[in-house]
Amino acid sequence: MKLSAAALMGALLFAAAPSMAQVAAPPDPDPLPPPAHAPNGRWAAKGWADRIVLTPAADAARGAGVAWRTDTRQATAEAQIAVEIDGPLLGFTARTVAGTTASISNENGEARYHQVRFEGLTPATRYVYRVRAADGWSEWLPFQTAAESFQPFRFIYLGDTQNDILEIGSRVIRSALREAGPAALVVHAGDLVAQRETKVHDDEWGEWTEAGGRAFAMAPQIPASGNHEYVDHILADGTESRVLGPHWALQFALPENGAQGVEQTSYFVDYQGVRFIVLDGTAALDLGGLESQTRWLDQTLASSTARWNIALFHQPLYTCARPEDTEELKAAWKPIFDARRIDLVLQGHDHCYGRVSDPLGAEASRANSDAGRPQGPVYVVSVTGSKMYGLNDRADSQPVRAAENTELYQLIDVDADRLSFRAFTATGRLYDAFTLTRGEDGLNRLTETEETLLALRRCDGAAGPDDRPCTAEIKD
Repeated sequence: MKLSAAALMGALLFAAAPSMAQVAAPPDPDPLPPPAHAPNGRWAAKGWADRIVLTPAADAARGAGVAWRTDTRQATAEAQIAVEIDGPLLGFTARTVAGTTASISNENGEARYHQVRFEGLTPATRYVYRVRAADGWSEWLPFQTAAESFQPFRFIYLGDTQNDILEIGSRVIRSALREAGPAALVVHAGDLVAQRETKVHDDEWGEWTEAGGRAFAMAPQIPASGNHEYVDHILADGTESRVLGPHWALQFALPENGAQGVEQTSYFVDYQGVRFIVLDGTAALDLGGLESQTRWLDQTLASSTARWNIALFHQPLYTCARPEDTEELKAAWKPIFDARRIDLVLQGHDHCYGRVSDPLGAEASRANSDAGRPQGPVYVVSVTGSKMYGLNDRADSQPVRAAENTELYQLIDVDADRLSFRAFTATGRLYDAFTLTRGEDGLNRLTETEETLLALRRCDGAAGPDDRPCTAEIKD
């Protein structure tokens, strides 16, 4: 019998009463932390900027946003930006940009988050920026805007980090950043943090931003929200609901082009010939945000002129751990994905790896590949952090490739007529790989890799695949 991982907040996942709680914040959106918390000052705000995270504008060729945190002495948001040069006088022609500031109060004391949006930038150009705090400016941080039209690039895809973020998950994030070489951006499929399962919420956000370090400040981050970005909320009638946690809107300066009522967590980004479409499965399933997002998804895909369209959200349509697929989302979103010919769907939530290339299963997918028949979209679930779920009883037939008790990162190379996907384990070994090739008919053919893949990683009863106990919890 498999050993249980950390206890899950099961009732939180699916039992919350419907509410448009994302729109109207509760009186206390960040409940009390676990009683064991004893602040030691590590995550308290100081006189220097920390938690600096860069995000792309909707048009990533011409804009970007940055968010950072300071202590309360820094009352305004101020950043400087300049075209990068080879010499040291980076600030000589820098322009100062003002932004917005908001206060936050939690277990680690009072702090302020700041956001600045850089607009009117030149495509395919290297810039440097720095942000201000009471004790001085940050270092100059370089980044590059996207090209105006299609150019090949690579991006990183990460599943749930959630638990043991700095202790365990950080090595996978850092390995991905090291192995990716010139990765243009990073996408996150939700549950970046764990919502105080064992640590207070602010500590978790401190760990997440430190796990990525300055890389998160130099490569644009595209995050999707998961159910653990939400916090518990008791409605006036005493029923349980949830509301988006206070850190999300402060930590990410995201594009403001999302679905009505779900503006903080749905948005799209056009990056160098790819449209990334970010959805919020939690708002759709639990907070009355399904219909609005479904309409917005259809409109956003219909208006896309990108070569490739990629969807990013948390709860997977095809699950690798849970007994049932996410039927409500599948019924609403899969017909649009099919009709609008979306290429790739990146998800998290299940704490296992699973790649579904054909809804009829792995055998059908391989037959289509061998015959050169069109197929897609391709649906992937992955996990970065320490929490593990066991594979469900469809894992031997539905996904082409699956794994449990395995931390992974993914590198995706985007070319004009080819999208190459590679999934690596935490130690950098190739676990799954395929290529989508765009035909003259505009349809994708999937080719399985001819490279040698790591043997399937499965638990055998109580034994895990690393000669250690299996920690993959079976989902009921």
